[in-house]
Amino acid sequence: MGSVCFIVDAMVTGEMLPRHLKSIRESGVADHLLPILVTATQAQERLSAIEQRYHAHSLITPSRPLGARLNKAAFTSQAEWLIIALQKKPLPAELWGALYSQLNTYTLDALIIGLNRPSLSERILRRLLASALLLPPYIAVRRAWLERLGGFDPELDDNSAIDDFLQRLHACPTRLKTYNGNLLRLTEEPDDPFRPNAPATAFTSHP
Repeated sequence: MGSVCFIVDAMVTGEMLPRHLKSIRESGVADHLLPILVTATQAQERLSAIEQRYHAHSLITPSRPLGARLNKAAFTSQAEWLIIALQKKPLPAELWGALYSQLNTYTLDALIIGLNRPSLSERILRRLLASALLLPPYIAVRRAWLERLGGFDPELDDNSAIDDFLQRLHACPTRLKTYNGNLLRLTEEPDDPFRPNAPATAFTSHP
């Protein structure tokens, strides 16, 4: 696999931050091969303890929106692939162990990770509200592609920063796949589950 760095924001993951880090560290890859950058707006004793326990490094950027925090972490890391937490929900360690071999910079620009098929009621609600994008738990993106897209908008915070980035990711000719355990497939148009009013068949696997 290419070099990988995890970026986990303390505000995005909240009280589930330790579970995110525990899952990453239990994936079976040596700690020094998987650096973890934890972004936060202020230093805390709890954060220092978590950092030491899971061999992570915190980046403190007071009063900066999420987009700026993620950009700083991406700039700090020199890894080929950046795996960024987008939700509070952690993913199982076994998913990470099977993922790393898929990160091929010659065939992929980004990988949507851990998105489950929404329920029927959730899909109906999203259609009625014309919601923009489904929010996956994680995304892996090539550093070079992130830079080409201009990174995250440093003026946007919380889900607005993530939604804006995902919109631009899909607006460009990104070589994009989705991954959830043993499912790895191309994200295609028009069956794109991240766009509003996408048909339910977008979540079925391709032969």
